[in-house]
Amino acid sequence: MNDSPQLHVIVGAGPVGAALARQLTAAGHQVRVVTRSGGTDASDPAALGAAASGAAVLYNAANPSDYHRWQEIWPPLAASLLAVAEQSGAVLATVGNLYPYGPVDGLLSEDLPDAATYPNGRVRAQMWADALAAHQAGRLRTVEVRASDYLGVGAHSHPGEATRAVQRGSAARIIGAPDQPHTWTSTEDTARTLIAAAADPTAHGRTWIVPSNAARTQRELVTDLATAAGRPVPAIKPVSRGLLRLIGVVSPMMRTLLGTYYQFDRPFVVDDRAARSHFGIEPTAWATLIAAQVEPPVANEVTTPA
Repeated sequence: MNDSPQLHVIVGAGPVGAALARQLTAAGHQVRVVTRSGGTDASDPAALGAAASGAAVLYNAANPSDYHRWQEIWPPLAASLLAVAEQSGAVLATVGNLYPYGPVDGLLSEDLPDAATYPNGRVRAQMWADALAAHQAGRLRTVEVRASDYLGVGAHSHPGEATRAVQRGSAARIIGAPDQPHTWTSTEDTARTLIAAAADPTAHGRTWIVPSNAARTQRELVTDLATAAGRPVPAIKPVSRGLLRLIGVVSPMMRTLLGTYYQFDRPFVVDDRAARSHFGIEPTAWATLIAAQVEPPVANEVTTPA
């Protein structure tokens, strides 16, 4: 892929999709963001194909908010992305997560098999298996970068909940054990890594784990956020597996999240040396990420939906 301005099409306008749009625009590329709210159903190959016409790269940065419906939402969307990438010749660059590995002992790294036991993890694992098979058959070019729980402006995962607790002065409700080491990944670093991977043909046909800071426990995360915000460190109230199961009786979202509990009751730490070495990317400094996390939110800069 050359360095001249190109069309880059991004499916999804969440925190990573927005970061992709900012970084690609800053690099001088033409960017088109595809969202359902913008009028394009990316699970429709005809609609997505029209939006992606002429694209050098097609980024899958979608993250369906109906978490408990991933098993029905993702398959047609993933199939559409594969079909359009094959038809258009665009590189398919996917934002992934660590779900496909399932529970493991030791560090999470790219050489582990995808052995998810959690239904949403199996969905993501199958998406990559299908994309890799198409790549190996010569039908398209693809790459996936995998991130841990996001830390960054607009991220709605555990750091987002902790930030809101700090700002409200209320107890921080966390899932699992507060003192187990956990990897947190910057949304901006995820975008940087995906852009680099898409542009590098030698990076295609495999997964990469996004370079991330040294693991921090949830207690350390909450303390760092409070310190950066100049607020008292809130009390931490862990949500047990049993309580999550009880809430799940009435909340499909919480019932689905129960399948991720293993990520928070034991060490959940990545080995990101492969991506650091291959792309020369180092994670954004922890203090910088924490300071940005507690800053007042700004308007979403993604203004180019297809």
